[in-house]
Amino acid sequence: MSDARSERTRLRRGAARAVYDERMLDVLDAGIVAHVGVSTPEGPIVLPMAYGRDDEHVFLHGAVANALLAHAADADVCVTVTIVDGLVMARTPFHNSMNYRSVVVRGRAEVLAGPEKVAALRIIVDHVVANWDTSRPPTELEIRKTAVLRVPLTEMSGKVRTGGPVDEPDDLAGPHWAGTVPLAAAWAAPAPSPDLPGPIAVPPAIAALEGRPAHDTR
Repeated sequence: MSDARSERTRLRRGAARAVYDERMLDVLDAGIVAHVGVSTPEGPIVLPMAYGRDDEHVFLHGAVANALLAHAADADVCVTVTIVDGLVMARTPFHNSMNYRSVVVRGRAEVLAGPEKVAALRIIVDHVVANWDTSRPPTELEIRKTAVLRVPLTEMSGKVRTGGPVDEPDDLAGPHWAGTVPLAAAWAAPAPSPDLPGPIAVPPAIAALEGRPAHDTR
């Protein structure tokens, strides 16, 4: 991908942890929830949303009545995806941190309609697990009740922290513990809905989730 940094996405603090290459797409692929921010007449609002992406855009969706999506249409938005990989515990709380991967996308959100809207909904649904083809297709009414926005991946930046704590030299020989606490989340076995009418097989893509790390770039 081409360099997507801009003056408003270029990292200034912690610039050594900045990434501006394909690793940003890896974070988007591994994430599950995006926090989307937009300005409204009542003030700024940030909401968590499911999302998906292709090579050029990130897609967002929600109910047509969703206030954030209504204000985001044809407006500037900020889309943030963050994955916490562990706690970094230093000898002093001042140096405590987290290991993480994050991406910030900024740009104008465009409302989609017609075939583009349906294609984007499929991308969002299949982002975590390819479930579109093994479920009942959405009806025209359901699609009309859903708003879908796309934001170009032309202005974005990533930031990644790995490793242990960075303590003061004078503290290294002291009595206080320091280290990391990795966070390992994985999908459990699918649990059938109690109202299933009979022994319906779990779709292969859903069954394959069991045991897979939750933040896996596949």
